[in-house]
Amino acid sequence: MDQYIGKLLDNRYEILEQIGVGGMARVYKARCHRLNRLVAVKILREDLAEDAELRRRFHDESQAVAMLSHPNIVAVYDVSRSSDLEYIVMELIDGITLKQYMQAKGNKLNWREALHFITQIVKALGHAHSRGIIHRDIKPHNIMVLRDGSVKVADFGIARVASGGHSTLTQEALGSVHYISPEQARGSHIDARSDLYSAGVVLYEMITGRLPFEGDTPVSVAIQHINSIPLSPRELDDTIPEALEAITMKAMAPNPDNRYSSADEMLADLEEFRKNPNINFDYVRQDFLADEPDDADKTQVVNTSVTRSAIRREAERQSARSHSAQQPRRRREEEREREEDSRGGGKSNIPIIAAVAAILLFVCVLIFMMFSSVLSSIFNPQSEAVTVPTVTGRLFSDVVNDQQLLNGFTLEMSEQREDDQPAGTIIQQDPAANASITGSNRTIKVVVSTGPEEELVMPDLSKKPLQEALNALNNLGDFEVDFTTRSDYHDTIEKDCVISTIPAAGSTIEEGDKIYLTMSLGKKNDTVPMIDLRGMTEEKALSVITDDLGLVAGPVQYSSSDEYPAGQVWFQSIAPKEMVEKGTTVNIIVSTGPSSGSDLSQSSKTIHFDFPDNGSVVTIEVRDGNGNVVYGPEEKDTNFESGVDFPVSGSGSVIYILYVDGREYSRQTVDFGA
Repeated sequence: MDQYIGKLLDNRYEILEQIGVGGMARVYKARCHRLNRLVAVKILREDLAEDAELRRRFHDESQAVAMLSHPNIVAVYDVSRSSDLEYIVMELIDGITLKQYMQAKGNKLNWREALHFITQIVKALGHAHSRGIIHRDIKPHNIMVLRDGSVKVADFGIARVASGGHSTLTQEALGSVHYISPEQARGSHIDARSDLYSAGVVLYEMITGRLPFEGDTPVSVAIQHINSIPLSPRELDDTIPEALEAITMKAMAPNPDNRYSSADEMLADLEEFRKNPNINFDYVRQDFLADEPDDADKTQVVNTSVTRSAIRREAERQSARSHSAQQPRRRREEEREREEDSRGGGKSNIPIIAAVAAILLFVCVLIFMMFSSVLSSIFNPQSEAVTVPTVTGRLFSDVVNDQQLLNGFTLEMSEQREDDQPAGTIIQQDPAANASITGSNRTIKVVVSTGPEEELVMPDLSKKPLQEALNALNNLGDFEVDFTTRSDYHDTIEKDCVISTIPAAGSTIEEGDKIYLTMSLGKKNDTVPMIDLRGMTEEKALSVITDDLGLVAGPVQYSSSDEYPAGQVWFQSIAPKEMVEKGTTVNIIVSTGPSSGSDLSQSSKTIHFDFPDNGSVVTIEVRDGNGNVVYGPEEKDTNFESGVDFPVSGSGSVIYILYVDGREYSRQTVDFGA
């Protein structure tokens, strides 16, 4: 098992699975627990970590890429360097490579789609070049196509700051030789125009369906980038607009001085072409050599002692072949005549007779072979060996009726299965491609992809009411949902709404998983112990209620008290030391002095009002018959409180009215003389 799977890096990034291997690093899918999102983590291979120079280059690469921020470039989130581990954290892309996309489309795109892709690629390069960074390995394999049709340039794995100077094939990975610039192949100085050359090759491949150069070895392909030029796109497909051909060939000019000087300049032409496909850029057209595309486009590493000598030998062989092919025919004939003359005695008839006999014998043998072939085709029409065509990587719907490609074979879909290839792509064939077979069986059995397994992703249910959250999960699949065992107070999320989920939003989930919802209890009011207000002045008591305790002071009432002198609080509606939630209303009665004189007619009573039994929170308020508020307003939870007691004072008979949520609920008459 991989040593990093399940490991938590820097107490933050949980490694889930390996998703790729590069020349210097392994790439893993991981979860960032701090931000709760999936990311890609690129870790320097341990066999290279001991090399200080490689560690330096890896770190420099990380720092360089972290400088980039563009919608068409894979983002870098974090860079970490320690004594035993170096890694970078990048955006995790949900998509396929441009190479895979092209294969799914039959290797050739219509020019409008190609224009859409190349414009985004050049925008990405323009941003990188403006930061002094050259990609140096632009190819369809390093360009990701997202579900929305946008593209992101990935893998700045061998990118360097432009001021880094020279780069040679003997020092770095050769890259995909089908896309490298001539100066890269020679090991000369490179700059931003080298990336534009590679972008031109990608555009060439998109609109023609083939690569510009092919060869038996990476070196031979590199030589062609230096010494040769390909067929122009319109020679392969005359429906390609002339202006797009001109843009392609200018980007691919062998001499960097004849290319676009910058990505912005190339982007300007692409934009002009988009506005007017019939525009004439009036570029000088070059003569090209035709080459068939090659599939050996994976990164190759070239040995130092081989590269230059191999390139030199290959160039000499090509030069010699070219020189020999151009020798005048008359010179060769004259040399042959001189050779015959030097033999002398040309008057003998024996050589002539021998030559005639040889010719007759050759004709007889030829006739016999042709006759035998005809008989064989009549009596055993399937005896000849035939080559099985290549159908893997193609869409089944495109290939099944392509008689020219199948050449007498028929396709039979034997199986469908999930695969990383797009749905409908042929992923296996039997017999194998390019196999030589005989006999009458001309059926190719194929396995067709149903597409990658669609991952279920936990939705973001925060702040959603319970029923809405349950409906969202029910629409997604069949899950076991627990929303009763986890709850908490929350300052901003309303009661009975979701605070968070386990698994967290964005996590991959499967049907049957148990999902926990943490529900909000609403805002939690802080509680404070009630202070004894008795004996305080009215002003002091009100200050304590509002400023010190954070409570609400109700209307102040006044009545006589034999115990407390005039001006002091002698009654409070909440007893001392009782825990009370902030925001609760507190009522006080201030003494008017002992019961004497004008106060003899005043007396005090405590009255009680019952609440409605409806199990809800209500706002209550008590007023006297004159409309004066003597209690409240205050919220009461009828689940826990059945009524309220409060003191009143007066003389004679007084009516008190209980209001619930602003409406009269009940009345009481208090006889203070009784």
